[in-house]
Amino acid sequence: MPELARNDTRKKILNWIKYKGPQDAATLANRLDISAMAVRQHLYALQGDELVTFDEESHGVGRPAKYWKLTLAADRLFPDGHSDLTIDLLSSLRSAFGDAGVSRLLEVRSESQIAAYKGQMPGTKSLVRRLNALARVRTNEGYMAEVIRSPDGSFLFVENHCSICDAARACTGLCGSELEVFQAVLGPGVETVREEHILSGDRRCAYRVRPKPQIRRRARKATKG
Repeated sequence: MPELARNDTRKKILNWIKYKGPQDAATLANRLDISAMAVRQHLYALQGDELVTFDEESHGVGRPAKYWKLTLAADRLFPDGHSDLTIDLLSSLRSAFGDAGVSRLLEVRSESQIAAYKGQMPGTKSLVRRLNALARVRTNEGYMAEVIRSPDGSFLFVENHCSICDAARACTGLCGSELEVFQAVLGPGVETVREEHILSGDRRCAYRVRPKPQIRRRARKATKG
């Protein structure tokens, strides 16, 4: 690990794979503006440290392409939200106060998050601006969040890393409360649905966000009028 700590290129490779999912050497080379051979050398070094592995995909004639992805061991390189302490506290709370105590804690935490996030939202009804503001807040908390606009006009709010993943495995209510927090912060006229979930085996957590149907209809009528 000391070698990795001194190598900015390898950090960039790991971050890019974390954000975008499995990548081939050519794509990484283009992104980092270095040769594909240099990228491969870094990837094989990272593989030697058990931080990346690859799947092969065949695309017709020629050798199968290697698509590199992070291993579970690579998770330790990204923020973990002090997971060990959180898990211990949740376990102690459940022992002392039962499931009802844990549920009340999650309610208080959600209320606090909602208040804090709303205080950082821009004073606008623009959904994309509010989503981008939420992404900045969540990124500062270690979630590596981004907003992707979809062709149908909806948005995908993506968190490429879960900084409380171990704690969420121990207390699934944490994930449920986060969906409620996003909904409350974005407002009653917005529909938020989780489409991908790290705890379900997906690479990332992703939420489909769009105005609710009645809001979209009103917007179309106003445009026609």
